[in-house]
Amino acid sequence: MTRPGRDGTAITGPTVSTGSRGAHARAVVRGFALRVESTPIGVLWSRLLEVEFVDRSVALAAKLFVSFFPLLVVAAAVARAGVHDAIVGVVMDRLGVSGQALDMVRQAFAAPEATRAATGILGVLLALAYAVSFTTALQRVYLRAWRRPPGGGVRNKGRGALWVGGVLVYVFVLASVRGVTGGATGTVLAWVLGALAGTLLWWWTARLMLRGEVRWRPLLPTAVLTGLGTSIYALAADVWMPVTVTGNFAQFGAFGIALSFVTFFTGLAFIVVIGAVIGPVLAEADDPVGQWLRGGATTSLEQTAPPPLPGPDRPVRLADAFGLGASGSGVVLPDPDGSPGQSSPGQSLIDQPRPGRATGGPADSARRTFRIASRTTRCGTTRPDTNG
Repeated sequence: MTRPGRDGTAITGPTVSTGSRGAHARAVVRGFALRVESTPIGVLWSRLLEVEFVDRSVALAAKLFVSFFPLLVVAAAVARAGVHDAIVGVVMDRLGVSGQALDMVRQAFAAPEATRAATGILGVLLALAYAVSFTTALQRVYLRAWRRPPGGGVRNKGRGALWVGGVLVYVFVLASVRGVTGGATGTVLAWVLGALAGTLLWWWTARLMLRGEVRWRPLLPTAVLTGLGTSIYALAADVWMPVTVTGNFAQFGAFGIALSFVTFFTGLAFIVVIGAVIGPVLAEADDPVGQWLRGGATTSLEQTAPPPLPGPDRPVRLADAFGLGASGSGVVLPDPDGSPGQSSPGQSLIDQPRPGRATGGPADSARRTFRIASRTTRCGTTRPDTNG
Protein backbone atom coordinates (compact mmCIF):
# COMPACT_ATOMS: atom_id res chain seq x y z
CA MET A 1 0.00 0.00 0.00
CA THR A 2 1.47 3.40 -1.05
CA ARG A 3 0.72 6.95 0.01
CA PRO A 4 2.20 10.31 -1.11
CA GLY A 5 4.87 11.82 1.11
CA ARG A 6 5.47 15.47 1.95
CA ASP A 7 8.05 15.88 -0.84
CA GLY A 8 5.77 14.24 -3.39
CA THR A 9 7.51 10.84 -3.42
CA ALA A 10 5.54 7.67 -2.89
CA ILE A 11 5.92 5.91 0.44
CA THR A 12 5.26 2.21 0.61
CA GLY A 13 3.61 1.01 3.83
CA PRO A 14 2.90 -2.43 5.22
CA THR A 15 0.33 -4.42 3.33
CA VAL A 16 -2.63 -5.67 5.38
CA SER A 17 -4.17 -8.72 3.78
CA THR A 18 -7.81 -9.64 3.95
CA GLY A 19 -6.89 -12.90 5.64
CA SER A 20 -5.08 -11.17 8.50
CA ARG A 21 -8.04 -8.88 9.03
CA GLY A 22 -10.35 -11.85 9.18
CA ALA A 23 -8.08 -13.63 11.65
CA HIS A 24 -7.96 -10.54 13.84
CA ALA A 25 -11.75 -10.24 13.77
CA ARG A 26 -12.15 -13.91 14.71
CA ALA A 27 -9.67 -13.50 17.56
CA VAL A 28 -11.64 -10.52 18.88
CA VAL A 29 -14.88 -12.50 18.69
CA ARG A 30 -13.29 -15.47 20.48
CA GLY A 31 -12.00 -13.27 23.28
CA PHE A 32 -15.37 -11.57 23.67
CA ALA A 33 -17.15 -14.94 23.74
CA LEU A 34 -14.82 -16.26 26.43
CA ARG A 35 -15.37 -13.15 28.55
CA VAL A 36 -19.15 -13.32 28.18
CA GLU A 37 -19.23 -17.00 29.18
CA SER A 38 -17.97 -16.14 32.66
CA THR A 39 -20.61 -13.45 33.26
CA PRO A 40 -24.02 -14.23 34.84
CA ILE A 41 -25.70 -13.72 31.46
CA GLY A 42 -23.28 -16.14 29.81
CA VAL A 43 -23.75 -18.74 32.54
CA LEU A 44 -27.54 -18.41 32.27
CA TRP A 45 -27.40 -18.80 28.50
CA SER A 46 -25.19 -21.87 28.81
CA ARG A 47 -27.53 -23.48 31.34
CA LEU A 48 -30.55 -22.72 29.15
CA LEU A 49 -28.86 -24.47 26.24
CA GLU A 50 -27.95 -27.34 28.54
CA VAL A 51 -31.59 -28.00 29.45
CA GLU A 52 -32.66 -27.48 25.79
CA PHE A 53 -35.00 -24.69 26.80
CA VAL A 54 -36.70 -24.36 23.41
CA ASP A 55 -37.68 -28.04 23.28
CA ARG A 56 -38.74 -28.02 26.93
CA SER A 57 -40.87 -24.92 26.47
CA VAL A 58 -42.66 -26.27 23.41
CA ALA A 59 -43.28 -29.60 25.16
CA LEU A 60 -44.65 -27.84 28.23
CA ALA A 61 -46.92 -25.66 26.10
CA ALA A 62 -48.29 -28.66 24.21
CA LYS A 63 -49.02 -30.63 27.38
CA LEU A 64 -50.46 -27.55 29.04
CA PHE A 65 -52.87 -27.09 26.15
CA VAL A 66 -53.92 -30.73 26.17
CA SER A 67 -54.41 -30.93 29.94
CA PHE A 68 -55.47 -27.39 30.82
CA PHE A 69 -58.88 -27.12 29.18
CA PRO A 70 -60.26 -30.57 30.10
CA LEU A 71 -59.29 -30.02 33.71
CA LEU A 72 -60.60 -26.46 33.71
CA VAL A 73 -63.93 -27.53 32.23
CA VAL A 74 -64.35 -30.20 34.90
CA ALA A 75 -63.24 -27.84 37.67
CA ALA A 76 -65.69 -25.18 36.52
CA ALA A 77 -68.47 -27.76 36.40
CA VAL A 78 -68.05 -28.83 40.02
CA ALA A 79 -67.79 -25.24 41.28
CA ARG A 80 -70.76 -23.23 42.41
CA ALA A 81 -72.52 -20.99 39.92
CA GLY A 82 -70.76 -17.75 40.86
CA VAL A 83 -67.29 -19.30 40.79
CA HIS A 84 -68.11 -21.07 37.52
CA ASP A 85 -68.92 -17.79 35.80
CA ALA A 86 -65.86 -16.13 37.35
CA ILE A 87 -63.55 -18.90 36.08
CA VAL A 88 -64.95 -18.60 32.56
CA GLY A 89 -64.65 -14.81 32.70
CA VAL A 90 -61.04 -14.89 33.92
CA VAL A 91 -59.99 -17.36 31.23
CA MET A 92 -61.74 -15.53 28.42
CA ASP A 93 -60.44 -12.11 29.47
CA ARG A 94 -56.90 -13.33 30.05
CA LEU A 95 -56.72 -15.14 26.72
CA GLY A 96 -58.35 -12.26 24.85
CA VAL A 97 -61.29 -14.22 23.44
CA SER A 98 -64.19 -12.11 22.16
CA GLY A 99 -66.86 -11.99 19.47
CA GLN A 100 -67.68 -15.18 17.58
CA ALA A 101 -64.61 -16.87 19.03
CA LEU A 102 -65.97 -16.23 22.53
CA ASP A 103 -69.30 -17.82 21.63
CA MET A 104 -67.51 -20.91 20.31
CA VAL A 105 -65.30 -21.29 23.35
CA ARG A 106 -68.25 -20.80 25.70
CA GLN A 107 -69.79 -23.92 24.21
CA ALA A 108 -67.02 -25.92 25.85
CA PHE A 109 -68.03 -24.42 29.20
CA ALA A 110 -71.61 -25.63 29.05
CA ALA A 111 -73.94 -25.48 32.01
CA PRO A 112 -72.42 -27.22 35.05
CA GLU A 113 -75.30 -29.69 35.17
CA ALA A 114 -74.77 -30.72 31.54
CA THR A 115 -71.03 -31.05 32.02
CA ARG A 116 -71.38 -33.18 35.15
CA ALA A 117 -73.91 -35.41 33.43
CA ALA A 118 -71.72 -35.91 30.36
CA THR A 119 -68.38 -36.29 32.13
CA GLY A 120 -68.86 -39.10 34.63
CA ILE A 121 -66.21 -40.61 36.85
CA LEU A 122 -64.13 -41.87 33.92
CA GLY A 123 -63.97 -38.40 32.38
CA VAL A 124 -62.83 -36.88 35.66
CA LEU A 125 -60.10 -39.50 36.03
CA LEU A 126 -58.90 -38.93 32.47
CA ALA A 127 -58.78 -35.17 33.02
CA LEU A 128 -56.72 -35.68 36.17
CA ALA A 129 -54.44 -38.13 34.35
CA TYR A 130 -53.74 -35.59 31.61
CA ALA A 131 -53.00 -32.93 34.21
CA VAL A 132 -50.61 -35.24 36.08
CA SER A 133 -48.81 -36.00 32.81
CA PHE A 134 -48.12 -32.28 32.53
CA THR A 135 -46.48 -32.32 35.96
CA THR A 136 -44.14 -35.05 34.71
CA ALA A 137 -42.82 -32.72 32.01
CA LEU A 138 -42.67 -29.84 34.51
CA GLN A 139 -40.68 -31.92 36.99
CA ARG A 140 -38.23 -32.90 34.29
CA VAL A 141 -37.49 -29.22 33.68
CA TYR A 142 -36.65 -28.58 37.34
CA LEU A 143 -34.60 -31.74 37.71
CA ARG A 144 -32.49 -30.94 34.65
CA ALA A 145 -32.08 -27.32 35.67
CA TRP A 146 -30.63 -28.37 39.04
CA ARG A 147 -28.82 -31.43 37.60
CA ARG A 148 -30.67 -33.75 39.90
CA PRO A 149 -30.59 -37.52 39.33
CA PRO A 150 -33.83 -39.19 38.22
CA GLY A 151 -35.97 -41.13 40.63
CA GLY A 152 -39.09 -40.89 42.73
CA GLY A 153 -41.18 -43.54 41.04
CA VAL A 154 -44.79 -43.63 42.12
CA ARG A 155 -44.22 -40.78 44.57
CA ASN A 156 -43.77 -38.42 41.62
CA LYS A 157 -47.34 -39.20 40.53
CA GLY A 158 -48.50 -38.35 44.02
CA ARG A 159 -46.59 -35.08 43.90
CA GLY A 160 -48.19 -34.35 40.54
CA ALA A 161 -51.68 -34.95 41.89
CA LEU A 162 -50.89 -32.75 44.87
CA TRP A 163 -49.68 -29.98 42.56
CA VAL A 164 -52.85 -30.21 40.46
CA GLY A 165 -54.91 -29.80 43.63
CA GLY A 166 -52.88 -26.75 44.62
CA VAL A 167 -53.37 -25.15 41.20
CA LEU A 168 -57.12 -25.73 41.37
CA VAL A 169 -57.23 -24.03 44.78
CA TYR A 170 -55.22 -21.15 43.30
CA VAL A 171 -57.69 -20.78 40.40
CA PHE A 172 -60.73 -20.93 42.70
CA VAL A 173 -59.26 -18.29 45.02
CA LEU A 174 -58.46 -15.91 42.16
CA ALA A 175 -61.90 -16.43 40.66
CA SER A 176 -63.56 -15.75 44.03
CA VAL A 177 -61.51 -12.57 44.54
CA ARG A 178 -62.42 -11.40 41.05
CA GLY A 179 -66.08 -12.02 41.75
CA VAL A 180 -66.02 -10.03 44.99
CA THR A 181 -63.93 -7.03 43.89
CA GLY A 182 -65.00 -4.64 41.18
CA GLY A 183 -63.93 -1.49 39.42
CA ALA A 184 -60.41 -0.28 38.71
CA THR A 185 -59.32 -0.65 42.34
CA GLY A 186 -60.62 -4.20 42.48
CA THR A 187 -58.80 -5.08 39.26
CA VAL A 188 -55.49 -3.77 40.60
CA LEU A 189 -56.04 -5.53 43.92
CA ALA A 190 -56.85 -8.78 42.16
CA TRP A 191 -53.68 -8.53 40.05
CA VAL A 192 -51.47 -7.83 43.09
CA LEU A 193 -52.99 -10.71 45.04
CA GLY A 194 -52.64 -12.93 41.99
CA ALA A 195 -48.95 -12.05 41.59
CA LEU A 196 -48.28 -12.66 45.30
CA ALA A 197 -50.20 -15.93 45.30
CA GLY A 198 -48.46 -16.97 42.08
CA THR A 199 -45.05 -16.35 43.62
CA LEU A 200 -45.93 -18.53 46.61
CA LEU A 201 -47.37 -21.17 44.30
CA TRP A 202 -44.24 -21.38 42.17
CA TRP A 203 -42.01 -21.41 45.25
CA TRP A 204 -43.89 -24.44 46.51
CA THR A 205 -43.90 -25.91 42.98
CA ALA A 206 -40.11 -25.79 42.69
CA ARG A 207 -39.69 -27.43 46.10
CA LEU A 208 -42.25 -30.11 45.25
CA MET A 209 -40.92 -30.89 41.77
CA LEU A 210 -37.38 -31.19 43.14
CA ARG A 211 -38.61 -33.79 45.67
CA GLY A 212 -37.58 -31.61 48.60
CA GLU A 213 -33.88 -32.04 47.78
CA VAL A 214 -33.16 -28.29 47.42
CA ARG A 215 -33.59 -25.91 50.33
CA TRP A 216 -36.24 -23.19 50.28
CA ARG A 217 -34.06 -20.08 50.06
CA PRO A 218 -32.17 -21.04 46.86
CA LEU A 219 -35.57 -21.52 45.20
CA LEU A 220 -36.66 -17.95 45.94
CA PRO A 221 -35.35 -16.41 42.65
CA THR A 222 -37.26 -19.05 40.70
CA ALA A 223 -40.46 -18.23 42.59
CA VAL A 224 -40.14 -14.46 42.17
CA LEU A 225 -39.23 -14.55 38.48
CA THR A 226 -41.89 -17.11 37.58
CA GLY A 227 -44.66 -15.58 39.70
CA LEU A 228 -44.11 -11.99 38.62
CA GLY A 229 -43.15 -12.97 35.08
CA THR A 230 -46.32 -14.95 34.43
CA SER A 231 -48.48 -12.21 35.97
CA ILE A 232 -46.89 -9.48 33.83
CA TYR A 233 -47.06 -11.73 30.77
CA ALA A 234 -50.76 -12.37 31.32
CA LEU A 235 -51.32 -8.63 31.77
CA ALA A 236 -49.48 -7.86 28.52
CA ALA A 237 -51.49 -10.56 26.74
CA ASP A 238 -54.56 -8.35 27.13
CA VAL A 239 -53.01 -6.16 24.44
CA TRP A 240 -51.89 -8.65 21.79
CA MET A 241 -54.01 -11.75 22.38
CA PRO A 242 -57.34 -10.25 21.18
CA VAL A 243 -55.74 -9.29 17.87
CA THR A 244 -54.11 -12.73 17.54
CA VAL A 245 -57.29 -14.64 18.36
CA THR A 246 -59.43 -12.53 16.04
CA GLY A 247 -57.00 -12.84 13.14
CA ASN A 248 -56.46 -16.58 13.53
CA PHE A 249 -60.19 -17.23 13.96
CA ALA A 250 -60.98 -15.30 10.78
CA GLN A 251 -58.32 -17.23 8.85
CA PHE A 252 -58.53 -20.75 10.30
CA GLY A 253 -61.83 -20.90 12.18
CA ALA A 254 -61.91 -23.00 15.35
CA PHE A 255 -58.39 -24.25 14.67
CA GLY A 256 -57.19 -20.65 14.81
CA ILE A 257 -58.44 -20.36 18.39
CA ALA A 258 -56.43 -23.42 19.37
CA LEU A 259 -53.40 -22.00 17.56
CA SER A 260 -53.69 -18.76 19.52
CA PHE A 261 -53.92 -20.63 22.82
CA VAL A 262 -50.81 -22.66 21.98
CA THR A 263 -48.98 -19.40 21.21
CA PHE A 264 -49.98 -17.99 24.58
CA PHE A 265 -48.95 -21.16 26.43
CA THR A 266 -45.60 -21.28 24.62
CA GLY A 267 -44.66 -17.83 25.91
CA LEU A 268 -45.82 -18.85 29.37
CA ALA A 269 -43.70 -22.00 29.23
CA PHE A 270 -40.59 -20.00 28.27
CA ILE A 271 -41.00 -17.96 31.46
CA VAL A 272 -41.36 -21.12 33.54
CA VAL A 273 -38.23 -22.71 32.05
CA ILE A 274 -36.13 -19.55 32.41
CA GLY A 275 -37.33 -19.19 35.99
CA ALA A 276 -36.36 -22.78 36.74
CA VAL A 277 -32.85 -22.29 35.33
CA ILE A 278 -32.08 -18.94 36.93
CA GLY A 279 -32.38 -20.48 40.41
CA PRO A 280 -29.27 -22.70 40.22
CA VAL A 281 -27.39 -20.04 38.24
CA LEU A 282 -27.74 -17.54 41.08
CA ALA A 283 -27.46 -20.05 43.93
CA GLU A 284 -24.27 -21.66 42.63
CA ALA A 285 -22.44 -18.37 42.02
CA ASP A 286 -19.59 -17.24 44.28
CA ASP A 287 -20.88 -13.68 44.61
CA PRO A 288 -22.71 -12.27 47.67
CA VAL A 289 -26.11 -13.18 46.19
CA GLY A 290 -25.13 -16.82 45.81
CA GLN A 291 -23.67 -16.95 49.31
CA TRP A 292 -26.87 -15.47 50.76
CA LEU A 293 -29.05 -17.92 48.85
CA ARG A 294 -26.96 -20.83 50.13
CA GLY A 295 -27.06 -19.44 53.67
CA GLY A 296 -23.29 -19.57 53.97
CA ALA A 297 -23.20 -23.27 53.07
CA THR A 298 -21.24 -24.75 50.20
CA THR A 299 -24.31 -26.27 48.54
CA SER A 300 -27.99 -25.53 48.08
CA LEU A 301 -29.01 -29.13 48.68
CA GLU A 302 -30.47 -30.69 51.78
CA GLN A 303 -28.12 -32.87 53.82
CA THR A 304 -30.00 -36.05 52.86
CA ALA A 305 -30.09 -35.23 49.14
CA PRO A 306 -27.94 -37.25 46.75
CA PRO A 307 -25.09 -35.42 45.00
CA PRO A 308 -25.87 -33.61 41.75
CA LEU A 309 -25.13 -35.02 38.34
CA PRO A 310 -21.91 -33.78 36.68
CA GLY A 311 -22.31 -30.93 34.25
CA PRO A 312 -20.68 -30.62 30.81
CA ASP A 313 -16.90 -30.28 30.68
CA ARG A 314 -17.26 -26.77 29.25
CA PRO A 315 -20.01 -24.14 28.82
CA VAL A 316 -22.62 -25.18 26.27
CA ARG A 317 -22.78 -22.90 23.27
CA LEU A 318 -25.30 -22.16 20.56
CA ALA A 319 -23.27 -24.14 18.03
CA ASP A 320 -23.87 -27.26 20.13
CA ALA A 321 -27.62 -26.83 19.72
CA PHE A 322 -27.14 -27.14 15.95
CA GLY A 323 -24.98 -30.25 16.30
CA LEU A 324 -21.73 -28.50 15.38
CA GLY A 325 -20.00 -29.26 18.66
CA ALA A 326 -16.84 -27.56 19.81
CA SER A 327 -15.42 -27.31 16.31
CA GLY A 328 -18.31 -25.13 15.24
CA SER A 329 -18.46 -22.91 18.27
CA GLY A 330 -15.69 -20.61 17.10
CA VAL A 331 -13.96 -20.71 20.49
CA VAL A 332 -10.65 -22.55 20.92
CA LEU A 333 -10.52 -24.08 24.38
CA PRO A 334 -7.26 -24.37 26.34
CA ASP A 335 -5.88 -27.75 27.30
CA PRO A 336 -6.18 -28.92 30.94
CA ASP A 337 -2.48 -28.16 31.39
CA GLY A 338 -3.13 -24.53 30.47
CA SER A 339 -1.48 -24.48 27.04
CA PRO A 340 -3.57 -22.32 24.69
CA GLY A 341 -4.52 -22.80 21.08
CA GLN A 342 -5.35 -26.52 21.19
CA SER A 343 -8.52 -27.97 19.80
CA SER A 344 -11.24 -28.89 22.22
CA PRO A 345 -11.86 -32.41 23.50
CA GLY A 346 -13.85 -34.53 21.09
CA GLN A 347 -12.71 -32.72 17.98
CA SER A 348 -9.80 -35.11 17.47
CA LEU A 349 -12.19 -38.05 17.66
CA ILE A 350 -14.08 -36.69 14.69
CA ASP A 351 -11.08 -35.62 12.65
CA GLN A 352 -9.04 -38.80 13.13
CA PRO A 353 -9.49 -41.36 10.31
CA ARG A 354 -10.63 -44.84 11.14
CA PRO A 355 -7.92 -47.51 11.20
CA GLY A 356 -7.70 -49.62 8.10
CA ARG A 357 -9.71 -47.25 5.93
CA ALA A 358 -8.35 -45.11 3.14
CA THR A 359 -8.57 -41.39 3.59
CA GLY A 360 -9.06 -38.55 1.16
CA GLY A 361 -11.54 -38.07 -1.63
CA PRO A 362 -15.29 -37.47 -1.65
CA ALA A 363 -16.13 -40.79 0.01
CA ASP A 364 -13.98 -40.08 3.05
CA SER A 365 -15.38 -36.54 3.27
CA ALA A 366 -18.91 -37.92 3.24
CA ARG A 367 -18.05 -40.47 5.94
CA ARG A 368 -16.57 -37.74 8.16
CA THR A 369 -19.65 -35.56 7.69
CA PHE A 370 -21.89 -38.45 8.71
CA ARG A 371 -19.77 -39.18 11.78
CA ILE A 372 -19.96 -35.52 12.85
CA ALA A 373 -23.74 -35.52 12.57
CA SER A 374 -24.21 -38.88 14.28
CA ARG A 375 -21.66 -38.68 17.10
CA THR A 376 -21.89 -35.03 18.15
CA THR A 377 -24.10 -34.71 21.20
CA ARG A 378 -26.16 -31.77 22.35
CA CYS A 379 -23.62 -30.76 24.97
CA GLY A 380 -20.82 -30.32 22.46
CA THR A 381 -18.84 -33.50 23.23
CA THR A 382 -18.61 -36.68 21.12
CA ARG A 383 -19.29 -40.26 21.83
CA PRO A 384 -16.42 -42.69 21.33
CA ASP A 385 -16.51 -44.72 18.17
CA THR A 386 -17.74 -48.23 19.00
CA ASN A 387 -17.36 -49.65 15.48
CA GLY A 388 -13.58 -49.63 15.51
